[in-house]
Amino acid sequence: MKLRLYHHPDGARVAYREAGSGPPLGLLHSAGLSHREWEPVVEQLRDRFRLVLPDLPLHGDSEDRPRHSYSPDWLADVIAGFCRDTLGAHPLVGGHGVGAELLLRAVASGRLEPARLVLMSSRLHAAPPSRGLVQTWKALSMLGAVPGLDRALSYAAYGAVRPRLGSKLSVRGNAAARDLVRHAFSDVAGNGNRARSWAKLARHWPVRAQREYLETYASLDMPVLLLWAREDPYHPLAIAEEALDHLANGQLRVLPGTGFLMAYDDPVGVARELAAFCG
Repeated sequence: MKLRLYHHPDGARVAYREAGSGPPLGLLHSAGLSHREWEPVVEQLRDRFRLVLPDLPLHGDSEDRPRHSYSPDWLADVIAGFCRDTLGAHPLVGGHGVGAELLLRAVASGRLEPARLVLMSSRLHAAPPSRGLVQTWKALSMLGAVPGLDRALSYAAYGAVRPRLGSKLSVRGNAAARDLVRHAFSDVAGNGNRARSWAKLARHWPVRAQREYLETYASLDMPVLLLWAREDPYHPLAIAEEALDHLANGQLRVLPGTGFLMAYDDPVGVARELAAFCG
């Protein structure tokens, strides 16, 4: 895959990979990972689409300097600018986890007008599945703003998140998921800039349920696919079912035998659904 860079007007950079040919399709990964979350589906889709796989800000090779706010609105603005620049004014685009949340925020604010939108397992309008866990993450991450603790916190994060977590996020225990986590955290240790930037993101990231998005769903006039994992303990199917009730042009597809890392549990199924909806 070819490595390219997008430069936002404020100087933020987004690294992304491209593969294949055809109409462009952008896929945004979930929090803590990288563009490699989509590696298992590349071979199935590259003959039909020009796949565009970014690293979100604070992930992989993308922006991590603490000069930016890293608020949800700033992140949505960067993502919207990236999509328009690399995918066109009305893109085919999908996201998983935080990637889906940022796409929804960009669409709700009018920054992005996709031709087709894929929202995969994520919290969307709901509260986080474990409010206490998210509050703990926020508190620990915000310590990165304390002078002298940024580098120490980066080493602690690297030590806490080990590659074996990847297999646990796959209900089929896919060993390749370990490499995904290993790559995502390979440059975390000693990266004080990233720790300070994550502290900014943690301070702004919402913990409450975002019920206002239920009205957003009703206003969406583009086709929307809710692509959900049957066995993802973090994002229950009820979230997608409630969203579907408010979508005028939505459809729900559920992949059995898949957990948080859908693309690693059933790459053929994920590729099939994306191709059927976007092709």
